Amino acid sequence: MTDPSTAGEPASRHEDDVAHAPHRSDALAKLAIGAVGVVFGDIGTSPLYAFRETFAGHHRLALDPAHIMGVISLIFWSMMIVVTVKYVAIIMRADNKGEGGSLALLALVSGRTRTRRWSTGIVLLGVFATSLFYGDSMITPAVSVLSAVEGLGVVSPTLGTLVLPIAVAILIFLFSIQSGGTNRVGYFFGPIMLVYFAVIAVLGLLSIVQTPHVLLALSPHYAVEFFAADPRRAFLALGSVVLAVTGAEALYADMGHFGRRPIGLSWLCFVLPALILNYMGQGALLFRVGGAGLRSPFYMLAPDSLQLPLVILATAAAVIASQAVISGAFSVTQQAIQLGFVPRLRIEHTSAATAGQIYIPIINWALMTMVIILVLFFRTSSNLTSAYGIAVTGAMLIDTCLLGVALTRLWNWPSYAAAPLLALFFLVDGAYFTANLTKIPDGGWFPLLVGLIVFTALTTWSKGRHLMVDRLHQAAMPVGVFIKSAAASAARVPGTAVFMTSSPDGVPHALLHNLKHNKVLHERVVLLTVKIVDMPYWTEARARREELGEGFHRLVLRYGFMDEIDVPVALNGVGGCGAEFRMMDTSFFLSRQTLLPSDKPGMMLWRERLFAWMLRNAESAMEFFRLPTNRVVELGSQVEI
Repeated sequence: MTDPSTAGEPASRHEDDVAHAPHRSDALAKLAIGAVGVVFGDIGTSPLYAFRETFAGHHRLALDPAHIMGVISLIFWSMMIVVTVKYVAIIMRADNKGEGGSLALLALVSGRTRTRRWSTGIVLLGVFATSLFYGDSMITPAVSVLSAVEGLGVVSPTLGTLVLPIAVAILIFLFSIQSGGTNRVGYFFGPIMLVYFAVIAVLGLLSIVQTPHVLLALSPHYAVEFFAADPRRAFLALGSVVLAVTGAEALYADMGHFGRRPIGLSWLCFVLPALILNYMGQGALLFRVGGAGLRSPFYMLAPDSLQLPLVILATAAAVIASQAVISGAFSVTQQAIQLGFVPRLRIEHTSAATAGQIYIPIINWALMTMVIILVLFFRTSSNLTSAYGIAVTGAMLIDTCLLGVALTRLWNWPSYAAAPLLALFFLVDGAYFTANLTKIPDGGWFPLLVGLIVFTALTTWSKGRHLMVDRLHQAAMPVGVFIKSAAASAARVPGTAVFMTSSPDGVPHALLHNLKHNKVLHERVVLLTVKIVDMPYWTEARARREELGEGFHRLVLRYGFMDEIDVPVALNGVGGCGAEFRMMDTSFFLSRQTLLPSDKPGMMLWRERLFAWMLRNAESAMEFFRLPTNRVVELGSQVEI
């Protein structure tokens, strides 16, 4: 039986590097500072709006000592249970070769279930969590930038009219620079966020010094008394309190970039204290000024002369938070493509040194369009927070479900240890998710609608691919029969022909069509299949070769779902297929299928048409696999699904 205290180690390849470095503490400190800049941007900008919305949002609370202390207590214990215990201490141990996030966790646990029924359910949960992430990635930049720029209205009421134009201009600029990569900008992330967290901590501390009894709110009995005195309003308040922990899922999703220990260190030693001090400082401010502070308790912590610099600093932090979620959308999309849930899309690598830094144009411009529409439609951060929360809490609840599988299937925790922990997480996540459902009429419908549309697209593509592969497999000729008949009758020409095929057995349709129309075979024929495995990076031998006789070879290349696929580079390292591969003597044959929707059992007709549209608009296999453009031949075929 696995010891729960050591389950899931080692958590990250970065931690292994740190553990064997001569200056371990220096390397750990650098990674921790980098984590502050990239990982905590979302949760770090929550003080801009979370505390204010609890009292001034759609479910207003009376501004009295009992409610102020109760809300602070709820925020503190939410951070401790959801972020510190659930994500930092527990779920970040469930790494997939150092990588985290819903898809990485899904790939890790989906093969460990005992029945196909449970496995299918877990896959659907993971895909839905990914779908909700896209809704979150639209709302986060909108609410973060808008809430930061709204500080101009606090500095001077006459500047309030400039909030929307400035926010839209910042967002357009942010998305327009994505194609250049974030490598250089990344160097500035850590220092800016360090300054930001230090400033909000100092402002909160100065306010606490003036009203020190607010420190008593750290006791959980204030939260309990809040629920006991007014259970309905306390429950509704959870819909705003959860805004304080939005971004917690980013800790897990970005684990592969920094490692579990650096993220945990920066959270416990720097980010958590800064956030708690600021929230308590905002509460202390409301004790002193009452309702006058509800316009923006975050900015009113600063003296009038420092409010404009604070607006600039908070806006920079909001841009960083937005950058993190945009980069996350690119990474999640790449994972989904590799795992077969999204069609091939054009992926540009923006760094020669770091494979993980990518840019996906269609995702970037789609996100920008939706973010600007959100800003112009909702107009204020207060209105946007009604749409914010459902996607995050839904993803957190699904992460708890997947964590349950990890505890019982991967780590074999005893039931007496796993059950109480899971019960606590389900209680907290379920309460937050249910409370956020009350926001649906006021804007909460948006992330659910986005999630439903994306979920439909992802599952349609996955199901359609399986149906298409099955239809092609049913019509495929056995390789042995083909070689015996074709090798003796067809003329052989010099060179190498590589036929790409998704199935590791049978004869590719492109090979049959080439022989039918051109009536020749190359001296060397390679049937090539690219396999994506359920781990981030494939560390073993890339190629597996099988000799088929008569100059025919079966070749399977394996990649992890975060590996960069480059077929010509992989072929250069393959031995045992005769002479080494020379691209000028090699032709790549691809089969392009045209789908004909039919009444065959499989999918509903509208989903078949959706799949056919997605297939027509998918990125060419030539570019996706990095094939030389002047050495590719495409042969078409029609398939009914």
